[in-house]
Amino acid sequence: FHVRYQIKDSDQTITIATTRPETILGDTAICVHPEDERYTNLIGKTVLVPLVNREIPIIADDYVDREFGTGALKVTPAHDVNDYNLGIKYNLPVVDVIASDGTMSAAAQLYIGRDRFDVRKQIIKDIEAAGQLDKIEEIKNNVGYSERTDAVIEPRLSMQWFVKMEVLAKPALDVVNEGKVKLHPAKFINTYKYWMENVKDWCISRQLWWGQRIPAWYDNTGDVVVAANLEGALTEFAAKGKTVSTAEIRQDEDVVDTWFSSWLWPITVFDADAVIKNPADFNADLKYYYPTKDLVTAPEILFFWVARMIMAGMEYCGDIPFSNVYLTGIVRDKQGRKMSKSLGNSPDPIELIEKFGADGVRLGMLLTSPAGNDLPFDESMCEQGRNFSNKIWNAFRLVKGWTVEDKPASDAARVATSWFGSHL
Repeated sequence: FHVRYQIKDSDQTITIATTRPETILGDTAICVHPEDERYTNLIGKTVLVPLVNREIPIIADDYVDREFGTGALKVTPAHDVNDYNLGIKYNLPVVDVIASDGTMSAAAQLYIGRDRFDVRKQIIKDIEAAGQLDKIEEIKNNVGYSERTDAVIEPRLSMQWFVKMEVLAKPALDVVNEGKVKLHPAKFINTYKYWMENVKDWCISRQLWWGQRIPAWYDNTGDVVVAANLEGALTEFAAKGKTVSTAEIRQDEDVVDTWFSSWLWPITVFDADAVIKNPADFNADLKYYYPTKDLVTAPEILFFWVARMIMAGMEYCGDIPFSNVYLTGIVRDKQGRKMSKSLGNSPDPIELIEKFGADGVRLGMLLTSPAGNDLPFDESMCEQGRNFSNKIWNAFRLVKGWTVEDKPASDAARVATSWFGSHL
């Protein structure tokens, strides 16, 4: 939808293109490329948001692609990740026009309580009636859908818990650079370094029914403390000079990201408490087993799990959790697709074993297992594995059937044996 925004105190307009016109009500700026000659004279002026006539500035940033769409970008920080980052960069206000149930919020000023998809149709009619619709184009657009519910996925703002990662990432990067933690194959070191040098703060809260709840507690005024349990929360509030009853406080409903639990695995598996940097405070198991030696895992979780375990180990135990990380590829089908239940492309190992034998399947997997790379599984490799295993088995049966005579070896046998020995 190509929509014209009126320049304040002018007959001039600037046109933007959007696939989500219902978010126009949450616009807080129009952004253009600073070297786009079409718009340089407009930078710094203000426009009026269609229908609600709220004033918003025209800003310039080289993030905008001059060749895409009209070259002018509507900035809606509450409903687009990139727009949110622009909003932070230019200190733009945030107008959250879509509520958590998918209806238009009070901040939208119009269509309050109506489903956003219904509003998408209605707002275009109203913009057209106002004379601000330039044209409508049919395009192919990438839209994310939930794998489980098939609902359209759209970004929206919400309050979350974050972990500041920069201070945690540096020690974990240093131990890999120094070779204290070795990655095998070594080609993954560059990937690891890129992630750790460009680390972002980690959103650890999740809105799920099941999981380990965030250990944050709120009183009736919204004040918050962090504690392991209810009794600890009461103590923390008391330390802040507040006397509250158990009925007056509640625990945060969110749960932690599963990787936030998993990054403590090398420590908590030994029933160890967190923040135990002094080895003298380690329990018996942790003293004996930590750090471990080798970790075998997949490259796709090198950052999600491996790097975070190293961070947690350095932060809470003052030492690396393991010294070697062996990164194996994941099994894919012969079309290169990751195996999954939904695709139905994952073979039944029992059926493969019944068809080709256990040794044939093992060898077939080995034949397609380059170090650190994905394994493109093809049933024909199991067939090759079976055929090779049969050759070895038949050769063994042949040798096993031979008999040894108790008499001096012939000259030919001695020469042959000597020749074999010299080539071992």
